Amino acid sequence: MPLARRQFVIASALTVLLGLTGCDSPPEQAAQAPAAPPPAVSVVKVEVQDLRPSVSFTGRVTALDRVDLRARIDGFLEQRNFTEGQDVNSGDLLFVIEKAPYEARVSSARGAVETAQARLQRTEIEYERQATLVKKDVAARSKLDDATAACDEARGDLNRLKAEQQQAELQLSYTDIRAPISGRIGRSLISHGNFVSPSSGTLATIVSQDPIDVVFPISQREILKFREESGGAGKAEDLAVYLQFGKGDRYSHTGRINFMDVSVNAGTDTVEMRASFPNPERLLVDGQLVTAVVESDKPQPSLVVPQVAIQIDQTGPFVLVVNSENKIEVRRIEPGVSAGMLLVIKRGLQAGDLVVTEGVQKVRPGQVVQATVITPEA
Repeated sequence: MPLARRQFVIASALTVLLGLTGCDSPPEQAAQAPAAPPPAVSVVKVEVQDLRPSVSFTGRVTALDRVDLRARIDGFLEQRNFTEGQDVNSGDLLFVIEKAPYEARVSSARGAVETAQARLQRTEIEYERQATLVKKDVAARSKLDDATAACDEARGDLNRLKAEQQQAELQLSYTDIRAPISGRIGRSLISHGNFVSPSSGTLATIVSQDPIDVVFPISQREILKFREESGGAGKAEDLAVYLQFGKGDRYSHTGRINFMDVSVNAGTDTVEMRASFPNPERLLVDGQLVTAVVESDKPQPSLVVPQVAIQIDQTGPFVLVVNSENKIEVRRIEPGVSAGMLLVIKRGLQAGDLVVTEGVQKVRPGQVVQATVITPEA
């Protein structure tokens, strides 16, 4: 093929290829893919609330009075006049020990006293007779001395027998075992029909119910911290004490501190405190474990945020804040005491700051976010 014609064919082929390529190329005005929207987060506005600073302790319910009923004499237990677990009043008859042997002793003692009284009367009559005869110089002085001695001896015997009668009557009274206090009586440890004595041990136990105490230890450090956060609390008697049970339920009645020990436990460096609570529903039981919450009597203005907003790393606690440019900031904080679902913030935040509570795992510092303000739970 001639050279000129070969060049013409090559040029025509290149022209066709360039045309095909131009058809496949996108136009310069082609639309680009849309950018992803900012991540959505929920935020809570930091507020100032009047709170009563509080501190929690593990306490133990302790009855004001606890009495173990025991037999004071020997005998068979004839009666049990109560239902285990019921409330009893002071003076109620609970147990009866057989009375017959002690009634017989009382009767015998009374007879001996009557005999001694008759003997004393005879000796007194003889003394009066001898005294009259001595005045008339009819009888010897020794006769009057003998009458005086006999009278004194008879009087002494009468006093001794009266004491024995009182002892017999006292032992008879011990056959009735009555409730010395009002409260709830526990299980009967000895059934009626058994022989009991002072060495038999406890027959049953009565525990006072209303009011009832809760005892809890508090360290010196906690006392100082509470006074600092409460702005200097007043007297301990003015502080309110609440109780919480295992599931977080709060006891409906408020207690008051009625005792603070005068010495510190050297082993634990704590002081024992005691609060008294009404217990009309009998919900508090002697020995029960509870949480005692001591609350200040003066409300304090405090910055609060939901506890779910608090994050912790190796440096310490912090929160994520959405600033005025809708960007995430890290704020280091100094937390205070808790108040339900809220936490007091002592440093690091200001009123009006927007703290992230939901979506913290989707954002990073400096990232632009779409924030939705929500109302925290009380």
